[in-house]
Amino acid sequence: MTSEFEGQVAIVTGAATGLGRCHALALARAGARVVVNDIAGPDGDAGGAAQAVVAEIRASGGVAVAEGADVADHAQVEAMVARVLARWGRIDILVNNAGILRDRSFAKMEMADFEKVLAVHLTGSANCCRAVWEVMRQQGYGRIVLTTSSSGLYGNFGQANYGAAKTGMIGLMTTLQEEGEKYGIRVNTLSPFAATGMTDGLLSPEDAAQLTPEAVSPAVVFMASGHAPRKTIIGAGAGVFSVIHVVETEGVYLPPEGRSPDDFHAAFERMSDLHTARQIRTGFDQASKFTGTANRARAVFA
Repeated sequence: MTSEFEGQVAIVTGAATGLGRCHALALARAGARVVVNDIAGPDGDAGGAAQAVVAEIRASGGVAVAEGADVADHAQVEAMVARVLARWGRIDILVNNAGILRDRSFAKMEMADFEKVLAVHLTGSANCCRAVWEVMRQQGYGRIVLTTSSSGLYGNFGQANYGAAKTGMIGLMTTLQEEGEKYGIRVNTLSPFAATGMTDGLLSPEDAAQLTPEAVSPAVVFMASGHAPRKTIIGAGAGVFSVIHVVETEGVYLPPEGRSPDDFHAAFERMSDLHTARQIRTGFDQASKFTGTANRARAVFA
């Protein structure tokens, strides 16, 4: 039986080790031709770890090449995409996985480390999306997977830089999906938890045995497929998959004379009532919700 991925080309960044390696292997097993991207070695070529993943894919009958572009360098990413197009003529899937850590409490964090983490995670993802965007628009088809984190969604001590970068993925996803919708581009975000080099010493052996990178990658294959959702955050860990929603309560109208801190405090429980919460599609939809709630409240007061 022919796989839907046969003939498709996937770029996976940060694919030499950990989650990226597993994503690349999973997409290759599904039938895609895979670009294994990771930071270049001293000679400018993809390092030995990326080449080893390529060899692993080829040994299993798959098709893959290694690319050493630094995702934080827009020119390097553009050059990588040009080489992929020259080789295979199309790019169907982009999995933004590349990342680094520079953990330290915010009081002790050097701003250079803050900027470096954002440059790799957030700007690096934007660089890659921008480089493939016109290709996907012209094809009328594309699948983009961004990578957020529980640190970005829920917070984690010592990771203000990482958390900020990872939360930025949500805004990038929502806007790119709006702009890519009519071109057949679907943009989604993965929130993985896996035992990798980034979690060494943080997990019990029992938990680490379940939280394998391989248990996350099926979510990436789904988001890269024809069945991909839109503008969705999928949590994945230990073979468990969830959907993470950003929701907003209906809100409480406070009249002009009733907007003091004491008034907010008195209304805060009602303002926070999750029974009224729902997803908001766009920023303009939020504005419509605000005005609608205000108009209904004014009608009661009138």
